[in-house]
Order: sequence, then structure tokens, then C-alpha cells
Amino acid sequence: MAEWAVYAVVPPSGTHEIYEARFGAVGLDLDLLAGPDVVLPAVRARPRVEGHWRGDGSCEAAALFDLRRRVLLFYATEGPITQFRHRAVTRERIARAWPGWELRWTFDGPADLRRHLGLDPDAVRETHRTVCPAPLLGPDDEELRERDPLVVAVTVGDRRCHLLAAVGDHPVVEGPALLGRLAGGHDHGRCTVAPGAGLHVDPVRRHVDWWTLGAVAEAGRMRARWPGWTVECRQDRWEEHAREAPGRLVPPAVDRERALAELREDALDHWSGRPGSPVSGWLRAAVPDSVADRVVRAVEGW
Repeated sequence: MAEWAVYAVVPPSGTHEIYEARFGAVGLDLDLLAGPDVVLPAVRARPRVEGHWRGDGSCEAAALFDLRRRVLLFYATEGPITQFRHRAVTRERIARAWPGWELRWTFDGPADLRRHLGLDPDAVRETHRTVCPAPLLGPDDEELRERDPLVVAVTVGDRRCHLLAAVGDHPVVEGPALLGRLAGGHDHGRCTVAPGAGLHVDPVRRHVDWWTLGAVAEAGRMRARWPGWTVECRQDRWEEHAREAPGRLVPPAVDRERALAELREDALDHWSGRPGSPVSGWLRAAVPDSVADRVVRAVEGW
């Protein structure tokens, strides 16, 4: 994968500018920690893209910077902000780096950027796309031993909990056919790991709640995939899933100080360029060392 990221800038004039970066999806959240004085000049120094948007299938991260309204709209498919343990502290630190800006996560990926610009969101949809079901995990799957497992928690009624690998599509995309597939899968009883997404199905009420720490194409159209059911997107509010399925979704408590310390190390590695530290993404390489050093000093002061 080329890990493309798309950037949109809305200047005070009210028009919009589009840019993109190969491998821009690598560390986009860590890039944003540098704040607008660093990020915006670097983005706007890239060649502008005219008449083309990357679609749901090829855009893995995106950010829109509305200079008129001071709105930062963004999403990513990897990095600390997509991890259960680090999401809150990452968002908090990005917000501190962008004082006076409103931060919004785009749960519908690049389509949400186009909506903000008054453009047709369907222009980035994949036509004739087939559903790719997430594999069911067994009780001894190695993924369940990871600190940041790629797992989706699916609870059914008040008795069952299934764990799926977070590859392919979010289970909500499958519609009611998901229930037939789960019937032959292992019932884990409850989820005690930190998932990156979840789904609760109440067959009696014919009600579905789903959430994600990432983005799902056509997030606002899931009701059409569950005809006769009510479907609610809870965005990233996993706690509401836990309330719907008492005792079934019980992820580990987040140690905020440890999460912040780990984010700090990731950010220092990302921005320092010191020997032995990987330089992720394009933005660090695009800015002068003096600017990167300023970002490093700010991160060291957390």
C-alpha cells in the first residue's frame, strides 16, 4: 500500500485547495502534534491536486484545515489515535497544539471532507465493491495477546460475545447475514482486550449499535444494510456499547500517565530524526531541522 493521505485547505477566501502525499498516512496524528504553524506551510508547499480525489479504497488518512472557521477535520487508519490506550491522550495533545481550533473526527473518511466543502461525497465511493467479512477469532488466537490487538468486539443480546480480526470490513457492513456467520463461531463470553471497534446486536429489539476508532465508508448508510432494524452509529463512544451489553465488553482500564509517556516517546521518535530513530512519513523530512527541533523541545516539555 502507498498509504496515501489527502489534505484540504480552506483559506479565508472560502475556496479550497487539495494536496496529497504518498506515505502521508504514516504518522498523520504525530504530524498534527506540531500545530498549524508547522503543518500548514508544509502542506501548502506541496503541489496542488486539481480535479481528482482519492477514493475510499486508496485514501488511508486525511485532514481538512478550514482557516475561516478554524476547524480541523481528520482521520487515520493507523497510529496512536486509532489505538484504544492512546486515543484520548493523542486527541488531547493535538487539541493543545491547535488552540482555538475545533477538532472533528471524520467517521466516513474522505467523504466527510467533501461534505464540509459542499462537494458530492459519492464521488469518492468505490463502485461494485464487495463486502470483505472480518475473520472470527478463536480462543487461543495470537492477536488476543497483543497490547494493541486488531480486534472488533461483537456482542449479541445479553449472552454472547464474539471477537473478530480488525481486517476487512467493519461487521456492521454485513447486515443481518452477520448473525448467521457468528452462530458457528466461538463465543468468548466477554471481551477483556482493548478493541478498535465494536458492534452490539439486539435481536429482540432488532436494534444495532456500532462504533469505531477509525473510519467506515458510507458510515451514514448502515441502516440500509439492516432493513427492518434500527441502527445507531456511536462514533468512538465504546462506553455506550458496554452499557448495552453489561459485563460483555470490559476492556482494560487505561493508565493515562503511561499512555501519555508512550505517546511522548512515539512523537520524539517521529520528530527527532536522531540516529536509530525512524523518521515516519513525509512531513518531518519536509521541514527544516530547526523547526523539527522546536517541535521536539515542545514534546519533551509535556
